[in-house]
Amino acid sequence: MYNGRDMTELSMMSIKEWDDQELSFFHHSLQQMVPYLNSEGQTIHREIIEEIMDRGGLKKE
Repeated sequence: MYNGRDMTELSMMSIKEWDDQELSFFHHSLQQMVPYLNSEGQTIHREIIEEIMDRGGLKKE
């Protein structure tokens, strides 16, 4: 279970400052809601995906 910073706190900082667990959790959460996301939600999800890709993907734990 995710036990970290919430989207309110994370939205006030650069996505480059998010840790891998945060990227993974919010990517999965937003992926489940893709059909219902407005344009702002889609932009955030796309930025998360781009940051994950820039880091070379997510590592299996």
